[in-house]
Amino acid sequence: MSEDTPAEPEKYQALRRRLRSRRRDDPALDLFRQAETSLADVDKVDRILRELGKCYNPLTNGPIVTLDTRKRIIEALRAGKTEDARRQLDERLNAYASWGEGNPER
Repeated sequence: MSEDTPAEPEKYQALRRRLRSRRRDDPALDLFRQAETSLADVDKVDRILRELGKCYNPLTNGPIVTLDTRKRIIEALRAGKTEDARRQLDERLNAYASWGEGNPER
């Protein structure tokens, strides 16, 4: 990690360790982190969630973030329900991280 890059929160460090067993770099975690730190910018979060919707997970035969989930998160942000949006984002992140552990939550 370079000197200019802020330290990664412990939550994401733990998830990276858990996902390393997949033997590949995981840009989805970076997208989740960007979304979480950008909740005040609804359009940016929408773009990030759209990207996560393009990421295919072969273990679940679907996108990491479904269109319905994206809509619910964006609606919550537009309604000023930031904590609800954060909770939904965390649920998707935790479900994504558990996919590699034989616990496919959808």
